[in-house]
Amino acid sequence: MRILLSNDDGYFAPGLEALARALGEVGDVTVVAPEADRSGASNSLTLDRPLILRRARNGFHYVNGTPTDCVHLAVTGMLDHLPDIVVSGINDGANMGDDTIYSGTVAAATEGFLLGVPAIAMSMTRKGSAHYDTAARIACDLVRRLTDRPFATPVLLNVNVPDLSFDTLKGVQVTRLGRRHKAEPVVRTTNPRNETVYWVGAAGAAQDAGEGTDFHATANGFASITPLQIDLTHMAQMGQVRDWLGA
Repeated sequence: MRILLSNDDGYFAPGLEALARALGEVGDVTVVAPEADRSGASNSLTLDRPLILRRARNGFHYVNGTPTDCVHLAVTGMLDHLPDIVVSGINDGANMGDDTIYSGTVAAATEGFLLGVPAIAMSMTRKGSAHYDTAARIACDLVRRLTDRPFATPVLLNVNVPDLSFDTLKGVQVTRLGRRHKAEPVVRTTNPRNETVYWVGAAGAAQDAGEGTDFHATANGFASITPLQIDLTHMAQMGQVRDWLGA
């Protein structure tokens, strides 16, 4: 089992270290992660400058780019083989509902998926979590399942884990993405040079968080597993748009 690991918190992040340590017992692990925190980078590729691949003392590789850059570089240029699976994380904070659009953690997994490799994005549901080992244990189980019972086509799984010990976790639930309320407004302030600057506001609270959603599962002590797809076509509006255009 050849496993490619990445994240968006940077190659020094404790969640990545916990994941690499645990998955090292499952297969041959290669880590390629951003050199700095690239949270919120989404699926961006760096096209305006060259990328540099370096190796840290702990054996992890890091890139001066985005999470998507890391996986793309590894799969299409660095590795002499296609990995059997891409795992991203463990993110320091939730990636549920609308978060998945912006998440660099999900983006790294998505890039693997787009390149034809099964992929898993792993996140803790709160920042500063103490139980990365719980998420790492779930990741190992999922990787083993994908090895023993692979899907007919590549799969992209988004996994969020409450900050609980494995013994107190209630289990896992297969969920759909919930929805958040509109984000908080930007925060306007002044920097030391008396220039007006803006900080992006906090994400909105959960709006669609009923039973069956990732928000509901994690709030009730379960890890959520949401299968994702990339086709953004709004099929239900195809006919409406044709009528609107008179086509």
